Amino acid sequence: MQNFFQNFSADAIVWLSNNGIKIVGIIILAYIVRKFSRMVIEKFIRKIVTPGRHVSKEAERKREDTLIQIIATSFGIVIWVMAFFLILQEIGIDIAPFLAAAGIVGLALGFGGQYLIRDLISGLFIIMENQYRIGDIVSLNDKTGAVEDISMRMTTLRDLDGTVHHVPHGDIKTVSNLSKDFARVNLNIGVSYNSKLEKVISVVNKIGDDLAKDPEWKDQIIKAPQFLRVDDFADSAIVIKILGDTQPLMQWGVAGELRKRLKIAFDKEAIEIPFPQRVIHQSRS
Repeated sequence: MQNFFQNFSADAIVWLSNNGIKIVGIIILAYIVRKFSRMVIEKFIRKIVTPGRHVSKEAERKREDTLIQIIATSFGIVIWVMAFFLILQEIGIDIAPFLAAAGIVGLALGFGGQYLIRDLISGLFIIMENQYRIGDIVSLNDKTGAVEDISMRMTTLRDLDGTVHHVPHGDIKTVSNLSKDFARVNLNIGVSYNSKLEKVISVVNKIGDDLAKDPEWKDQIIKAPQFLRVDDFADSAIVIKILGDTQPLMQWGVAGELRKRLKIAFDKEAIEIPFPQRVIHQSRS
């Protein structure tokens, strides 16, 4: 028994002096590579990501931090998996069955997880290109709402009814951001054919200027709503188009206030907003 322990101790010392040092070296090297790779990834991301014109530094840094975390974590997993296989090899475990199993699993994931991979890659590009952020109002395919969350796999929207929509990134074909950089008031209003067009234009422009100077609304308006053109000769009205630029997400509130003020001004100036009318002729028998 004593000889057994002596032989075991001697073998253990030899193993530790050879394989044990290699295992420690593998762990230390993996740790250093992971730390160094994160530094490289961080510098690379902060250099290549183009900041938005109207995006705050804090919001831009959050986007960069998200990308750095995702890429660095994924790369770190790869490094530790490789280190794990190298340690198994040093212990004396044949890693060929593990590699074969990994190949089979990878093949299965290639068939069964292709949609997941598509979602992840699409999500990465959405974040990198800053197509939209949390808090934006967007239309993804046929779903419109406020962005409540963006993960690597899907985007969560909440519409005006309070309904939550989970949209996988791989299914997104068209992205329409209603609140990026700036927004726009775009109104079509019908006035009577009897109205004097010059007077209508003057009233519309004055109301737009007054709204843009109002202390309650001026911080929300970038460009005062103004008459743009006669947009159509409809059956019962001349349709005019009014455009103005606002801060992101402010277009609906500004448009509502503009409609209210225009209705009050039109009533005061006797400018009629017509509605469809139908004349019925009753035949006499």
